[in-house]
Amino acid sequence: MRTRDLRHSLRRLWAQDKFSYSLRVTIALAGVMAVGWWWQQPNLVIPLFLGIIASAIAETDDSWLGRLQALLVTLACFAVAAVAVELLFPYPALFVASMALAAFCLVMLGALGERYAAIASATLILSIYSMIGVDQRGGVLDEFWREPLLLVGGAAWYGLLSVLWNALFAHQPVQHSLARVFEELGRYLRLKAQLLEPVRGLDLEPRRLELARQNGRLVSALNAAKEILLHRIGNGRPGPQVSRYLKLYFMAQDIHERASSSHSPYHALADAFFHSDVMFRCQRLLGLQARACFQLGEAIQLRQPFDYGADSAQAMRDLQASLEHLRAQHNPAWRDLLRALRALTANLATLEQQLAAANNPDALAEDQDVSLLDRSPRSLKDAFERVRLQLTPSSRQFRHALRMALALTAGYGVLHWIHAEQGYWILLTTVFVCQPNYGDMRRKLSQRIVGTVLGLAAGWALFDLFPDPRLQSLFALIAGVVFFANRTSRYTLATAAITLMVLFCFNQVGNGYGLLWPRLVDTLLGSLIAALAVFLVLPDWQSRQLPNVLANTLSCNARYLRQIMLQYASGKRDDLAYRLARRNAHNADAALSSSLASMLMEPGHFRRDADLGFRFLVLSHTLLGYLSALGAHRASLAADASDTLLLSAAERLAATLDSLASNLGDATPVAVQSDEEEALARKLEQLPEELDDSHRLVQSELALICRQLAPLRSLLAHVQKART
Repeated sequence: MRTRDLRHSLRRLWAQDKFSYSLRVTIALAGVMAVGWWWQQPNLVIPLFLGIIASAIAETDDSWLGRLQALLVTLACFAVAAVAVELLFPYPALFVASMALAAFCLVMLGALGERYAAIASATLILSIYSMIGVDQRGGVLDEFWREPLLLVGGAAWYGLLSVLWNALFAHQPVQHSLARVFEELGRYLRLKAQLLEPVRGLDLEPRRLELARQNGRLVSALNAAKEILLHRIGNGRPGPQVSRYLKLYFMAQDIHERASSSHSPYHALADAFFHSDVMFRCQRLLGLQARACFQLGEAIQLRQPFDYGADSAQAMRDLQASLEHLRAQHNPAWRDLLRALRALTANLATLEQQLAAANNPDALAEDQDVSLLDRSPRSLKDAFERVRLQLTPSSRQFRHALRMALALTAGYGVLHWIHAEQGYWILLTTVFVCQPNYGDMRRKLSQRIVGTVLGLAAGWALFDLFPDPRLQSLFALIAGVVFFANRTSRYTLATAAITLMVLFCFNQVGNGYGLLWPRLVDTLLGSLIAALAVFLVLPDWQSRQLPNVLANTLSCNARYLRQIMLQYASGKRDDLAYRLARRNAHNADAALSSSLASMLMEPGHFRRDADLGFRFLVLSHTLLGYLSALGAHRASLAADASDTLLLSAAERLAATLDSLASNLGDATPVAVQSDEEEALARKLEQLPEELDDSHRLVQSELALICRQLAPLRSLLAHVQKART
């Protein structure tokens, strides 16, 4: 029994996404530490450690071949940067000009995608590591090749480990990313179930807002999974294992669309069926499906069979029985709401079928379009053109690149002005704290300072408690692993760990106590320079970008609606055009949520529109729910006299959304009232008795979308008024 429990615990540990990353870092750091002690040259450890750190920062997910190609590019960039620092260091004017230009160019490379942004950021960090090494030698150029060789050697050592790991465990990142998708999907379904609470007078606005925020987290997980799958597919056809994961990914997308669907205002259903258990049945079933998503994510992560169980099937039968009981009462006041309830039940039934089939992804449809949009540059010309288009002050990438270049120049000037001891840590702090927007910078600044103080305090205590150099080497190793395990999730702890690692490493070759105060002062100075740069140099206040973010949300919803109606004309098919329109609509919704979260971190004057933004987020996510319901039930419609009305109404609604987006973009007034839209809504709400269920659903959802336009118009008018 104990053996089985131990095996299960080890399996769960192996399945953690941070474990493999931490294990690679442990092997790399331990190997370097062992070499330093074996050769009795602890001074080798510091540059090798720093090279490992830079290489790990540059690492992004890829196939082993893609990772090898990225590693070669990374090592070339590292070598050029390190040698350039060594050669230019004695010439301050030329050095600072080259540093500023290099920083600007490297940040601009982030316009090409995440992979290039990671390599560019790591190259900038390694160049500052080179400055620290030269500064430690007093600027002497003898054996100028030694420091670059050690830095690049450490980077190559970790890079080779990464390539080997990717070759041996190619599918592990896919499993981790899909597990996260289904975990976030489970949280989304759980929050959606709360909207079905059968309670009168319930304030649903906070729940809708939290649901919209969770939608942003789910969209982020889906996007990350798509990129990882795209790296595994490349230009060829996916293998059997990747094909299985790809089907699970598409299933998650479809579940997301169905889960985000809204068939009627939930408060109306709760009021009408308050004395029935039907809403409770819907809520319970959705809660069980949320639990199933969590279990599916765990099964994918642990590579175990997924057992859906029988509870959900029984809950589905109970819901259908409750619905039949309501229909048998023939209450005319419930006619329209019962249709919405039937559509909701049908949607839940489809979710039930999809989750039940998740234990055998190979049985899912084979004729589905499995193409994914690859946004990476196709050629050098394409890459150059993408960067060129960002060379404008209106570009967020350009503003961040300019701020970074000016901040590093200012930091270089400060360290020479005050002759700071270990002054190049100022530049390193500036690079980490200087972020594209104020909210992210403010968060990083506080975490960096607090983490540095904690690390220095821990180092001061441990120096006295454990003076043995070998034990301090072990602490440095542990601190390095803790840094990498937490650098993306717990930055305060990661900063404390990396500070502790640096103290212990430098204590091997000198006096670690001498670093305590310089490290603190340099952190404060670097943080101050970064904060001033973000606050003063072309500041990226989210309130100024809010109209553009709102306009993009409306435009993406319009394109999504047009793609949905095309599917009703030709029949359901999850082709790339439809999936792209759906994903862009959800991405725009997530971008709005992220922008509003950043706005809350800004000074009070700059977040005056936050309340309007959050009210728009609730309205926008409700609108997206009605669109998702249309998309979830899409199918080829039989010819009917109402088709002309539906097509013209859908096009009118899409055109209105585009028009409102243009009003925001051009700063032209938004009309608060539209008599034509009111007339269209009334016409769509008049459902002829002879209309079949499919046409009824389309007409009802279009009517709900039309009813959303009036509050959207009113809110957008308030946004424009607040900005005048």
